[in-house]
Amino acid sequence: GSFKLSYYNEYKSYLRMASEAAHIKATPKGVSNSKQMGKVKNKLPAAIQITAEQLLREAKERQLEIVPPPPRQKITDKTELAEFRMRKRKVFEDNIRKNRAVMSNWIKYARWEEEQQEFQRARSIYERALDVDHRCIPIWLKYAEMEMRHKQVNHARNLWDRAVTLMPRVGQFWYKYTYMEEMLENVAGARQVFERWMEWEPEEQAWSSYINMELRYKEIDRAREIYEKFVLVHPKVKNWNKFAKFEERHGNIAGAREVFERGVEFFGDEYMEEDLLIAFAKFEENQKEYERARGIYKYALEKLTKENCPELFKSYSMFEKKFGDRRGIEDVIINKRRFQYETEIKENPLNYDAWFDLLRLLEVDGSIEDVRDTYERAIANIPLVATKAGWRRYIYLWVNYAIFEELETEDFDKTREVYRTCLNIIPHKKFTFGKIWLMFAKFEIRQKDLSAARKILGTAIGKCPKPKLFKGYIDLELQMREFDRCRKIYEKFLEFDMSNCNTWIKFAELESLLGDTDRARAVFNLAIRQPLLDMPEVLWKAFIDFEVEEEEHDRVRALYSSLLQRTKHVKVWVSFAKFEANIEEGARARAIFREADKHLQQNQLKEERVLCLEAWKDFEMEHGNAQSQEEINKKMPRRVKKRKRIDTEEGGEGGWEEYWDYVFPDTEGDSSKIKFLQLAKMWKKQNDQTGDGDDGDGDDSSSDDD
Repeated sequence: GSFKLSYYNEYKSYLRMASEAAHIKATPKGVSNSKQMGKVKNKLPAAIQITAEQLLREAKERQLEIVPPPPRQKITDKTELAEFRMRKRKVFEDNIRKNRAVMSNWIKYARWEEEQQEFQRARSIYERALDVDHRCIPIWLKYAEMEMRHKQVNHARNLWDRAVTLMPRVGQFWYKYTYMEEMLENVAGARQVFERWMEWEPEEQAWSSYINMELRYKEIDRAREIYEKFVLVHPKVKNWNKFAKFEERHGNIAGAREVFERGVEFFGDEYMEEDLLIAFAKFEENQKEYERARGIYKYALEKLTKENCPELFKSYSMFEKKFGDRRGIEDVIINKRRFQYETEIKENPLNYDAWFDLLRLLEVDGSIEDVRDTYERAIANIPLVATKAGWRRYIYLWVNYAIFEELETEDFDKTREVYRTCLNIIPHKKFTFGKIWLMFAKFEIRQKDLSAARKILGTAIGKCPKPKLFKGYIDLELQMREFDRCRKIYEKFLEFDMSNCNTWIKFAELESLLGDTDRARAVFNLAIRQPLLDMPEVLWKAFIDFEVEEEEHDRVRALYSSLLQRTKHVKVWVSFAKFEANIEEGARARAIFREADKHLQQNQLKEERVLCLEAWKDFEMEHGNAQSQEEINKKMPRRVKKRKRIDTEEGGEGGWEEYWDYVFPDTEGDSSKIKFLQLAKMWKKQNDQTGDGDDGDGDDSSSDDD
């Protein structure tokens, strides 16, 4: 650090001197440069900063002097050699003395002694290094390699024995040791070393090396014995597959099959993996034992869980495509789809669409118990949200389950249990599903238990009344021809919701069908007196149609009059007039049209009045004479285009908008504005005609335009 700082200071002084010299050279003679040598005004840091490290690097790069290499020393006699060796040893010893833990110094020292052919000294140095750190692997390796290079076999063997005794878990020592023995063609010694090593149960590669050594010398039985120990020490599927391939490669087909069978038995159903069974099936396929292979695949599909065998379906599909029939290929596809649906369900148990797909698949090709078990698993996933929209898909699982039990298995007790369990799960205080109640009741009817069906629907109406349940109950009693019960249910229905016009209409239609006109009329009268109705126009129309069918014309007129007291809608007037026209009461119809036109004119309802006049015109064209037709034609309005100003939300002008309006003849004469516009148009027309005959100048014409 001090050297860098001093160099940096010297470099700065050099730059300062160079700058002063440049200024002096640029100054003319006789001119003082005292102003130029003034103080620097801008003391901000420079844009490009230079570090001391950069300065040193640039100085090194620009260094022109090349340092010559040290001279080569030539030793001519033994005395000079001894002095040289003494100096080198002193340097090595000093380095070791400074830091004994640095093993590279010991290795360099020993290698130098080896180069000097001083093997005893080299051994001494290695031994001293081992005394410092006997667990240093490079020291042992360099020491043994030195002995092996110089063919000191016994020394090397002793070293390897010491190393593997001290550190038996270091595989590099064992590999080197066995390699040396094998290179010396001492196969028995190498085998003995491997046996010692195997007692420590090393990694898989060590076993593979031992097996490969035995195979190099054609010792098949010894290799088989090693495999027997190997698959027990490292019980992995790939090792069992290697053992079986070893037997197959050496022609022992029965032995390979036995190895696979032992592997399947060893892992059992709990720890079984697909790789072992796939390899077993492919082995049988290679031996042209196709039925055996198919049996292994089916066993694997039954025993393994679906998420643990993604490759099994691919292998089975390829096998069936090569050696199977159409049915076998279809089974593979079905199993693959089933695995896909099971995976989706595992990721999201509330995915009811996946449950539906899986159940449809199983209902076609699965067993009854399998389908029933899947339904039980599906309905166990109750929705987390207490809303009807969130439960709708879930309820259809129960519906399909009940239909399956009734139609496929014909287990009616189970079907009844399914319906009851479903109704117990639904939170009826928040919402209900009328479909379930009605299906349960219809099921009991199919079982010829009418009292149970009525009890179910009665419970539904009492617990969670809704229009769908009332209608279903009424339809049931109508089919049974129990009209008194229908009346009671209609009464309960109206107590539940008296504003439902359809209910009143259906109740009255029932009485009408039964021939009780007075009861039907009473129902209608009671309905129109209700203060709140959802569709009153439909109710009034039904009542009027009922009286029309009964040909009670006076009652119809009374109904229309009562309705016109409630509402003056143009459709009521038109309908009233058409009724009179249909019963050939033209004068009454014409009077109604006049009254409607007068009312709409007074209230300035132009659009409605146009509709009324058009209906009146159609009536006159069909039932009137020339005089009445001329009268109505005079009343028809003109359609004119007008403009109106559009005001913005801020209150400003937003422009003009064109629209269509109707001008009626009876109001046109009273409109001063329309008269003024007509007069203005006539005046403009006259001016245009007189302006064509005059020779006035441009000023006159412009004023006329204005």
